[in-house]
Amino acid sequence: MIKNFVEELKWRGMIQDIMPGTEDLLKKEMVAGYIGFDPTADSLGIGNMVPVMMLLHFQKAGHKPIALVGGATGMVGDPSGKSAERNLLYETALNHNVACQKKQLEKFLDFNCGANSAEIVNNYDWFKGFSFLEFIRDVGKHITVNYMLAKDSVKNRLENGMSFTEFSYQLVQGYDFYYLWKNNKVQLQMGGSDQWGNIVTGTELIRRKGGGEAFALTTPLIKKADGTKFGKTESGNIWLDKSKTSPYKFYQFWLNASDEDSKTYIRIFTLFTREEIEKLEAEHALVPHMRMLQKALAKDITIRVHSEADYNAAVEASEILFGKGTSEGLQKLSEEDFLSVFEGVEQYEIAKSDIEAGIDIVDFVTEKTKIFPSKGEARKMIQGGGVSVNKTKAESVEMKISREHLINSKYILVQKGKKNYYVIIVI
Repeated sequence: MIKNFVEELKWRGMIQDIMPGTEDLLKKEMVAGYIGFDPTADSLGIGNMVPVMMLLHFQKAGHKPIALVGGATGMVGDPSGKSAERNLLYETALNHNVACQKKQLEKFLDFNCGANSAEIVNNYDWFKGFSFLEFIRDVGKHITVNYMLAKDSVKNRLENGMSFTEFSYQLVQGYDFYYLWKNNKVQLQMGGSDQWGNIVTGTELIRRKGGGEAFALTTPLIKKADGTKFGKTESGNIWLDKSKTSPYKFYQFWLNASDEDSKTYIRIFTLFTREEIEKLEAEHALVPHMRMLQKALAKDITIRVHSEADYNAAVEASEILFGKGTSEGLQKLSEEDFLSVFEGVEQYEIAKSDIEAGIDIVDFVTEKTKIFPSKGEARKMIQGGGVSVNKTKAESVEMKISREHLINSKYILVQKGKKNYYVIIVI
């Protein structure tokens, strides 16, 4: 039975634009639909999770999801939503990125479930043998320059200039849709709202060149309630690859979301039902300081992107970092667990001979590690109870740091204020 894909997206707040006739088509038969992914990095970021979740809901509604990894278009660039041209990539780097992204996509979509099994395609496969003369003859003649100039992604760039390469991008993406419509029976392209113009160019090409009909659907671009860009932190992008963003940092991103953002995120990034989400919101409203909404969101998405073991380790790390950890608990951690818990925390190295001799804490946090910019500031913070060593408050500026403070014979943990941690490695 075909579920109502559009209704599912509507209550989740995941529809921006939809071409007339799209919902009727999806109600009456299984449809093949695709979304394009940009292979300019060797990992997807959490911003890419929006189209991934669209494809997942699409498959759960009984339709066939196709992920197009742009091995060809990644060499060109896309002006949509950008103010400058993207650096061109070369084939070796692109192939590596495409292979890495494929592995990530396979974690979310079912590639072996019969007629609506997911597929991954690479547009390099059909563009690699397509000459420029063939392209302008077989594709370019069907779309007028006036049509292309009317697109917002082009108009917004004309004042400062744009290359022919990026100007022609919408034709290249339009041909992707045409190719998949003709060869893979794809009738629907989906994407972010900044892609609407390019997607519609594809439906127009299908109509003019193929005499066929195709459809389009886009999601809103996510913005955080405070106006800052979704998917980025002060340290950069939040990636799905744990070697780029540790499971702990990934978990913390969702856990630290505002109440308002969490209501948006839990609809888009989880598979919870409407009833489950509304129940969670009601429970959260009674005791907002417990952050039940954020915890449910962070748990669900961390387990699906990484694993339950990674989620459990992230929770353990959070407890150590945010108040429940003790000096004894730290000492019990294995070296591997210690490094896992404090992955991403700023590090300093000091010589073992300094520890053997014993160091005044003020010298330790200024001259040896630069945790504080000045001794005066360090003394003031220590006297105010704002500095801890291995989860134990430094009681006096007379305190000495020595061998007895070493964790696993080589680490010391310093905390400045409530949230600033530093790992000192003794070498």
